[in-house]
Amino acid sequence: MTAVQEFTGVFRAEHRQVRDLLLELVRAFGDRDAGRARTLIAAVAEATGPHIRYEEEAMCPQLTGIFADAYVGKLLANHDGAIRNARELLWLAGHDELTDEQARRGAELTRQILPHVSDCDGLTMMVETLPDDTAGRILSARKAALDAGLDLLTWAATARDRRA
Repeated sequence: MTAVQEFTGVFRAEHRQVRDLLLELVRAFGDRDAGRARTLIAAVAEATGPHIRYEEEAMCPQLTGIFADAYVGKLLANHDGAIRNARELLWLAGHDELTDEQARRGAELTRQILPHVSDCDGLTMMVETLPDDTAGRILSARKAALDAGLDLLTWAATARDRRA
């Protein structure tokens, strides 16, 4: 298996995992289940911290040669929005009981993240055009991000180069 093929498999699997967690989070807010929402937000943060980190640190710089800076900037801005939404989701789910308005807001914030997950998955087509050694470096950055083990909000607050 080439590094590009390996990358494609893990990248898509990670997006599917996040998609499923976010859809379950929408349901938890719909059920006004703050405890389940807290558990799911933690799972989303754990999954997306390393994922977004290696996207930003290793993959996005390689994509500027394909898309140019403006589109890569849009990807980074989408990450900023997801981080802001995650902060608010954590605050909302921190309540013992959710009001109808809090539950509606939680579902809305979660749904705002979903388009980026589906759009970002399409980037595999562009990574497929990169040399195999470049995909290998992205996979190495992925391993380092996983080894660091920072969830999304911890990474965003401590190690990320840009602030959301």
